[in-house]
Amino acid sequence: MVNIEINEQKIAVQEGTTILQAAKELNIHIPHLCYIKKLKPTSACRLCVVEVTGARNLVASCSYPVSEGMKVQTDSERVLKARRMIIDLLLSDHPTDCLTCEKNGKCKLQNYAFQLGVPASRFTGEKHTYPVDKSNPFFERDYNKCILCGRCVSACQDVQISEAIDYINRGFKSKIGVPYDRGLQDSTCVFCGQCVNVCPVGALTEKSVKNKVREWELKKVKTTCPYCGCGCSLELNIKDNKIVKVTGNDDGASNKGNLCIKGKFGWEFVHSKDRLTTPLIRKDGSLTPTTWEEALTYTADKFKELKAKYGGDSLCTLSSARCTNEDNYIMQKFTRAVMQTNNIDHCARL
Repeated sequence: MVNIEINEQKIAVQEGTTILQAAKELNIHIPHLCYIKKLKPTSACRLCVVEVTGARNLVASCSYPVSEGMKVQTDSERVLKARRMIIDLLLSDHPTDCLTCEKNGKCKLQNYAFQLGVPASRFTGEKHTYPVDKSNPFFERDYNKCILCGRCVSACQDVQISEAIDYINRGFKSKIGVPYDRGLQDSTCVFCGQCVNVCPVGALTEKSVKNKVREWELKKVKTTCPYCGCGCSLELNIKDNKIVKVTGNDDGASNKGNLCIKGKFGWEFVHSKDRLTTPLIRKDGSLTPTTWEEALTYTADKFKELKAKYGGDSLCTLSSARCTNEDNYIMQKFTRAVMQTNNIDHCARL
C-alpha cells in the first residue's frame, strides 16, 4: 500500500494506482475527456492534469502512478488555468450548435466548459468543415465535432480488437479514420457500436435517435440480449413506450457493457408490424386469431395424430438462439422424451 495526500486528504491505496483512481476513492472528481475505466489510459486530452508537489510540470492524473508520500492538488489556480486553456483550445475548432446537437445535456465538453466557466473560445482562425459521414447504416460521424480524444480508437483496438480505425494525417488535418480514409464498409469494422458508446461528444450519433429524442427524455430498462446464449446485459432506451436505441450495461457480468452488432443495432424487430401478437390457426384456408388454450390443444392433437400414424421420426423441431438456454433445453427434452425422436436442429448451428 502507498500513503498519499490529495487536496489535504490522506488515503492509502494499492501500489500502481493512478492519481485519478485514488481521487475517485476520495470522491474527488477530476475532469477528463479521454479516460474511461475499461480502456487503457492514453493521456490524450490533458484535461485531467493535477499539481504534484516537487514535480516541475503538471501531470496527467489518468496515467500517473502514485508514490509514497505524494501530495496532490487537483484544483489549484495553476491547474484550473491549464484546464480552461485546454477547453478554450478545443472550443476554438468545435461547432457551437449545442441547441440542436444530439449530445446536448450529456456532452462532456459542454459540461466541463460550463463548470470551468469557458463560455466561448478566445481564439479565432481556421476551422474544419468536414462533410458529415452518413455512409454506414447505423450511425453518423461528424468529424467537425471530434475532439481527437482517442476513446473510439482504444475501444476498437483494445476491446473489440477490430483495429478498423486510428489517427490519420498530421497536425491540423489529423482525424480519426480508416486506412486511406475510406468508408467503414471497406474496413475491418464489424459495426459493434463500441465507438459510439464511448464518444464523449456529438461526433458519433446513432441514426435511430437523430432529431428524435433528447438524452434526458430516455427511460432506461435493463434486460438481457435475446440473440444468443451469452447472456449479455443491455439497457433499452425508451421514449413513449418504444425502444429508440440500445446501450450496453457496464455492470453486465458477461459483457461489461460490450455488445455485438446484433445486440447494439438489431432491435428494430421489436416494433415490426409483422410480429404476431396472438396465436393463429388455419381454418378454411386462412389464418384465424384464436386463444392460447385452443392453439396449444390443436397443436398437441396434431402431434399425437402424426406420431401415431407415422412414428416419432416423422416429426422434428427447430429451436432458436433468441430463446433462453432453459427454453432450448426444454425443447430438446420434449423432442426426445415426448416426441421420441432426435430430429431437432438449431438456427445457430451453422
